[in-house]
Amino acid sequence: MFRIFRNLANSININTLSPKLMQISKEGICLIKKFEGCELEAYQDAVGVWTIGYGHTKNVQEGQKISEEEAESMLTHELMEYCKYVEDAVEVPLHQNQFDALVSWTYNLGPSNLNKSTMLKVLNRGHYEEVPAQICRWNKAGGKVLEGLTRRRNAESLLFEGKEWGKI
Repeated sequence: MFRIFRNLANSININTLSPKLMQISKEGICLIKKFEGCELEAYQDAVGVWTIGYGHTKNVQEGQKISEEEAESMLTHELMEYCKYVEDAVEVPLHQNQFDALVSWTYNLGPSNLNKSTMLKVLNRGHYEEVPAQICRWNKAGGKVLEGLTRRRNAESLLFEGKEWGKI
């Protein structure tokens, strides 16, 4: 199953991302795709937000349908935006795996949560070893712990540490 998501990740041309910013790698895209899944018909997520494609929520309407190609395009464009959010917020050097984990986290939780998080404060103080635990704290939606979010946060924390996350 992990191989399927890795193959799907290869279909996005990450070279279309802004050359001035650090870019999410295929590994990071693979993680996002694994946990977002691809829904070609709009649905309401765990907190009632209309969603389509790989977690796309902007201007989604009930009954909306898209193609696989449109889902890929939406993700590619949004990743440019989310890479910039991470670049703008983080004040310390990052390895690729760390950047990928933070982009995935921010893609799922939004830039407002990134900017106000203890995780970012800890990271910007250079306490890299504390970041995985901070990543894992964000496993709730609507005040409830969700198994899928717990798994995703565990995968992101492992990726941040440069460890294998694919079996999560």
